Amino acid sequence: MTSPGFGIYIHWPFCLSKCPYCDFNSHAGLAVDHGRWRKALLAELDHFAAQTPDRTPTSVFFGGGTPSLMEPETAGALIAMVKSRWASGPDLEVTLEANPTSVEADRFRAFRDAGVNRLSLGIQALDPESLAFLGRRHSVDEALAALSLAQATFPRVSFDLIYSRPGQTQAQWRAELARALDLAGEHLSLYQLTIEDGTAFAPLHARGGFALPDEDEATAQFELTQEMCERAGLPAYEISNHARANAQCRHNLTYWQGGAWLGIGPGAHGRFGGEALAQTRSPGPWLAQVESQGHATETRYVLDPAERLSELVLMGLRLRNGLGPALLAEVRQVLDAEGLARMIADGFLVQDARGLRTTDRGRLVLNAVLGQLLA
Repeated sequence: MTSPGFGIYIHWPFCLSKCPYCDFNSHAGLAVDHGRWRKALLAELDHFAAQTPDRTPTSVFFGGGTPSLMEPETAGALIAMVKSRWASGPDLEVTLEANPTSVEADRFRAFRDAGVNRLSLGIQALDPESLAFLGRRHSVDEALAALSLAQATFPRVSFDLIYSRPGQTQAQWRAELARALDLAGEHLSLYQLTIEDGTAFAPLHARGGFALPDEDEATAQFELTQEMCERAGLPAYEISNHARANAQCRHNLTYWQGGAWLGIGPGAHGRFGGEALAQTRSPGPWLAQVESQGHATETRYVLDPAERLSELVLMGLRLRNGLGPALLAEVRQVLDAEGLARMIADGFLVQDARGLRTTDRGRLVLNAVLGQLLA
C-alpha cells in the first residue's frame, strides 16, 4: 500500500469457549440476541460514519471473539452500510476471522455473498495433542476440511498457527511448518506462544504446570520460520505475518503504517482525527449504551503529539520495511539519538535512503531495540 489507508474494525465478542492463551475481549457461554446485536452494531457504525464523511475506507475487519458465529445477514448489513455511507473503492478488503469448528459450506458461501472477500482461519496447530493443549474445539481433519472449503469459497485466505509450544522441538516445528506451507495460499500468521496476564495459562504456567521452550530454542524456531517461509515465497512483512507479493493484510498494514481506523463493538479501539477512542468493554453494558445513545464510547481523548509519534515508531518497526524516509523525519524528535546510534552500530538497525528498519538480528529482540530508541 502506498498510503496507510482508513480501516473499520468491527468486534464480535462471543466465542463457543475461551481459549486458555487468549487475552482478547472474548466471552463464552452468553446468549446472543442476533437481531439486537445487528441493530446496535449498525447504530454505532452509523454514529461514526457521520463523523468521518470524507474518509475513504480501504478495509473492513471482523474480529473477535469468533465473528464467524454472527449471522451472515449481520455482516452483510454492516458491509452494505460501509458502502452506502462512504465512497469506498471496488478493491475494499473485507476480512472475517473464523474457527474451523463444524464449518458449513452454506455458511461460508453466505458470508462471501454478504461481501466478505478475505477469510482468516484460526487453525493454531496441526497435531491433536497441541490442539487439545491450546483449548481448541476442532480436530486436525476439521481444520483441513475448513481450509479447503475456505480456499474454494473466498478469493483470499489466511490461517494462523502458534509455535514454540511446550516440548516442541525444531524438528517438530520444521515438519509442521512444511505441511502448513504446502497448504498455504497467499498469507500465513505464525505466532510464538506467549503467556499473557489474565489468561487461564498464566496461573498454570506460574505454578509450573508447563514450561515453554527456552530462549535459545525459541530463537532457533523463529529463525527457522523466517528461513522456510522466505524459501517458500511467503517472506515476513511483519514480525509474525508472512505473505506472497501484494497479498499482505491491508487492514493490519493500516495499523502498522500509522493510518486511521474506526473501532466498532465492545472494547474496540479507534484512531482518527488525532484522537484515540475506546468503546465500553463488557458486552452487556455496551449493548445498553448503544441502544440508549447510539454509541458506547467510554474514553475519547486527543493524542499527545509525542505519544502519537512514539506509537508510530512502535508499530512501524514491526514491519520489515520499517519507517520510510518521510515517517522517519516525522518521528525523529522522539528518538533517543544515542540509543539510535548504538542500535545501528551494534547491527540491530539499518538507516539508509529507504528509511529506518530492523535487521534480522534486531527483529529477534525488537522490544529491547524499541526500549533503546524510546528511552
